[in-house]
Amino acid sequence: MKLIFNIFVAMLVMLTGSLVAKESVIKAPPKGNLRYTIMVEEFVNDSGWSGKHSIGDGMSTAMTNILSKSGWFVVIAEKDMREAAMKEQDFATSGRTVTGKKTAKMGRVTSAQLLVKGSITNVQETGSKAGKLNFMGVSLGGSGGDAEINITIYLIDTTTGQVVASKDIIGNSGSSGYSIGYSGTDLGGLTGAFGGESKDNIQKAVEDASGQITNYLIDQLESIPWEATVIMAKGNKIIINRGERDGVEVGKVFNVGEVEDLIDPDTGELLDSEMSVVGAIKVTKVKEKIAYCKPIDGANGVSKGMSVFTQDR
Repeated sequence: MKLIFNIFVAMLVMLTGSLVAKESVIKAPPKGNLRYTIMVEEFVNDSGWSGKHSIGDGMSTAMTNILSKSGWFVVIAEKDMREAAMKEQDFATSGRTVTGKKTAKMGRVTSAQLLVKGSITNVQETGSKAGKLNFMGVSLGGSGGDAEINITIYLIDTTTGQVVASKDIIGNSGSSGYSIGYSGTDLGGLTGAFGGESKDNIQKAVEDASGQITNYLIDQLESIPWEATVIMAKGNKIIINRGERDGVEVGKVFNVGEVEDLIDPDTGELLDSEMSVVGAIKVTKVKEKIAYCKPIDGANGVSKGMSVFTQDR
């Protein structure tokens, strides 16, 4: 009897160990990483699936959450939030409110360099008992079902309107979830779209898809130039419109120049862009949304409105 019990315990350990999915990790940003501004649009539900969750809203919320925590992006509020902010600005300047330091100011809404859109093409729930094992009348492992969500994801350059990357993603509820790939207050699992401790299979599949999408977007950044703009240039005092929240640090050196877009005359498509470097600047002081710089090369050529790029471009 003892032998049978030992065999039972050994099988239980092996089975439960194999059923625990390996936790996936969102790639950690390197030291000194510059963050891209990005906005997530509501995902379109083209699957025909309907349930207790709004699957499109859920995906959008999950993506906004995980991108914000990843450390790679400055996430701009979703469209409805931005519209609400602009309405508040309009109301504040209507003359019908008491003004003060906390009054909403016109023209303070940050624009996004990148836009994420997605189409949910299929949602499937199954009642599979895969993985369940019966031993001496005792059921081990298995689950009451599974869920899968298929999504086509698009990454769009908001300046040109071009799709710079796209991919088909399959999220599965069997995943154990995603964690942030660096230590700190954000370390641990992401609650994703729906929050709370109890999640059904659809919610788990949404979170798995969101994690996969985020890592895919991070992989695309290597081929997308990080950009800023000179908003003031007076002698040795130069200010750019990126700051601490964008990952800019004191001592960082940037190139400054003019950018010329190469447009296909037949289709109007942006084929490429050429930058003429006129100088270089070094960051001397950083605030939340701006950085103060000094010229280290070509001081007389730097002027307001010019583009700012990393030196490896």
